[in-house]
Amino acid sequence: MDTDPTTGPSWWHDAVGYEIYVRSFADSNGDGVGDLAGITSRLDHLVDLGVNLVWVTPFYPSPMADFGYDVSDYRGVDPIFGDLADAEKLLAEAHERGLRVLIDLVPNHTSDQHRWFQQALADPHGPYRDYYIWRDPAPGGGPPNNWVSYFGGPAWTLDPASGQYYLHLFLPEQPDLDWRNPAVQREFEDILRYWLDRGVDGFRIDVAQGLVKHPELPDNPQVAPFDPTAGRLEQWEAFDHRYDVEQPETLDVFASWRALVAQYDALLVGETYVVDAAHLRRFLRPDGLQVGFWFKPMFIDWDPAQIRQVLQDPLEAGIDPRRIGWVSSSHDEVRPPTRFGGGDLGRRRALVFSTLLFSMPGLPVLYQGEELGLEEAVLPEDRRADPVGDDVADSRDGCRTPMPWEPGVAFGFSANPATWLPDGGRTDADTVSVQRATPGSWLRRYRELLAVRHREADLRGGEVEWLTRDGAVIGFRRGSLAVVANVGTTSAAVGVAGDVVYATEPEGETVAEPDRLAGNAAVIVRLGDGAGR
Repeated sequence: MDTDPTTGPSWWHDAVGYEIYVRSFADSNGDGVGDLAGITSRLDHLVDLGVNLVWVTPFYPSPMADFGYDVSDYRGVDPIFGDLADAEKLLAEAHERGLRVLIDLVPNHTSDQHRWFQQALADPHGPYRDYYIWRDPAPGGGPPNNWVSYFGGPAWTLDPASGQYYLHLFLPEQPDLDWRNPAVQREFEDILRYWLDRGVDGFRIDVAQGLVKHPELPDNPQVAPFDPTAGRLEQWEAFDHRYDVEQPETLDVFASWRALVAQYDALLVGETYVVDAAHLRRFLRPDGLQVGFWFKPMFIDWDPAQIRQVLQDPLEAGIDPRRIGWVSSSHDEVRPPTRFGGGDLGRRRALVFSTLLFSMPGLPVLYQGEELGLEEAVLPEDRRADPVGDDVADSRDGCRTPMPWEPGVAFGFSANPATWLPDGGRTDADTVSVQRATPGSWLRRYRELLAVRHREADLRGGEVEWLTRDGAVIGFRRGSLAVVANVGTTSAAVGVAGDVVYATEPEGETVAEPDRLAGNAAVIVRLGDGAGR
């Protein structure tokens, strides 16, 4: 049974996670799109890497307006990804290898092609109308309030037949469900049981902060000038989202799910898209989500004060550190090597940052290709696929290009060179097979980092004792180990002594001289007696 994280260990406390963006991981049938059988064929890579928890993005039937995050049937598999037998085989073969599998649950909204919404359109007085949030126009016409979509534009679309608007915090093709309706809650409890009975080990919950809306749907306070022609993020950030997200009743939904998944010893991980640790803590009450992703690491510069703060914030907020999901990359954000300067400099910095995150208590999660040091891909404008963003620079395509497995056609992702997204300028040196055979490759360095994480119990439980409070050297102690990173450009004194059990740079290049660490490098050291600051 699920163990309360405040009273004892659970299987996920020692896990290392890995996100698979299903469209781009591996294509088994040559149609240029990744699928479930492709994932199954590449599970050994994850085992070799040291992963033991896999999160698979949505594979349900969908019109693909938002590439699967617009679900038209929560109990099936879209034919482009395979069928239910493929899902069951993936689960079985993953479990044979000791891998746990989380699947994506998308509860904030459905596709507009879901039968619930189609029934709501067809019969405004029928039971499915109340599955969604409908309102009459504002006095004088127009949307019922000033809410905006995270993808840009108003969060309301008019249904001409009934004269009412429906709410969508994302695309118009993604109408929001009304989570104040007990019937919606029952539907999703049945959906959870459906997949748990088939062997999934838990769920990553999309838009976990969003589900329930304020019952009166009041205007959100405006905090900055609003320009409807601005980019989607500028539009969103013009408002204080006081009433459309983070409503307290959402926590009651998670409490009911927590009781349900406890019967299966399953895990709930939230896409808790907040950058304030106090807000994250709300979702992690004792009967809430077991783990919440901490997203702020995706939005910092290569700056020692920001890096130190992003590590300390959730701990200082009083969050049980075992319940923090550490992520620096995802299918929605620019890849870390590009964010941190590009080229080998960006790759070195990304590995240093990962070393810090993977040495903290909690659940660290890699995004596919992160272990290869992949940068953001560069795509031509005519190959843009992401439905959001006014231009290529604002799209998410650059982090979603196909996984490069080996030299050859489509770098081994597919037998078809016409993949759903182009490779974006990958080279043979980016591939798994080449890096596996190359001493000092990024893959080998990440694999060793994960091995150290699994091997050293001090990196998983216990307290974090900070060794530095300012400056370019960031250091903390975990039991007998010290984790030290120099995020500056020149070598610096580190003030610890002992045996190096992990170094981000190849042997001989990390320690510039005794007790000094090269710039943009990190080490994990087993301390000698009395060592440390």
